[in-house]
Amino acid sequence: MDAIIHFLSAFLTNITWIGALELGLIYALVALGVLISYKILDFPDLTADGSFPLGGAVCVISILNQVDPWLATLYGTLAGAVAGMITASLHIGFKIEKLLASILMMIALYSINLRIMGMPNIAILGETTIYDVMPIESDLQLALVRLVMALLVVVIVKCLFDLFFATETGLAIRATGTNSRMAKAQGIAVNKMTILGMAISNALIALGGALYVQSNGGVDISIGVGTIVIGLAAVIIGEAIFSVKRIIWLTFAVIIGSVLYRFFIALALNNDTLNGIGFGPQDLNLITALLVVIVLAVPRIKQKLAGKRG
Repeated sequence: MDAIIHFLSAFLTNITWIGALELGLIYALVALGVLISYKILDFPDLTADGSFPLGGAVCVISILNQVDPWLATLYGTLAGAVAGMITASLHIGFKIEKLLASILMMIALYSINLRIMGMPNIAILGETTIYDVMPIESDLQLALVRLVMALLVVVIVKCLFDLFFATETGLAIRATGTNSRMAKAQGIAVNKMTILGMAISNALIALGGALYVQSNGGVDISIGVGTIVIGLAAVIIGEAIFSVKRIIWLTFAVIIGSVLYRFFIALALNNDTLNGIGFGPQDLNLITALLVVIVLAVPRIKQKLAGKRG
């Protein structure tokens, strides 16, 4: 018990690990969005790399125009929903392949985000954000407040996610992704369900972007690079650890996967051995790619070893 208390005490006084946990929770929203497109709808969607900074850009511009930060966060979320709807509409209306439609939307969003921002990066230091719920006296207190706020948002989103996908509409979206022909034969409007599912997916990703920029103190046009990889990594790690099928446990597994992923990244960036051979913060995307490769390769290696033993 003393060891546990000592560990928690050390953890709660280390800003690096608190920040990693906060980022894990923020990217859990991205992972939940990717879960919808990747697992539920079977829609390979790269729009995430554009909708994440889109949510952040709309949120920052709204805050700079004296909009309430919670309302600004909602605006960013809705902007992401519109992006998801357009991606789905490109596939449904113009019969463009799913992957290509999402790539086209991702490319278009880069210019759209620059238009919204007016410049490559904008700071909101000194502006009111959702994290300004109490007077802050130290960096540690600020980190803890951000962690609690991120946890609160993720818990609320998870509960709403689980409730929605247990409704008739949510089940229709799941049926559309599982077998669209069968769903259509059952009278489900598969096109509408696809558009709705993609809207929710990118709304969650944009919500993550809105929280990220407020925590980061500004938005940069490059924050969306690799977003889809991070989301997929969280989903894959969560599924690898928890072999679950029920949506309530699947969402929990994805959230845990996102948190573990950020901890792995933090460990890699703060590892003396890796730092000694030249790895640093500039290698974040490389470390991310390597981690995803390892997570994908380990189950296959295990299967081959099991097959040989058999």
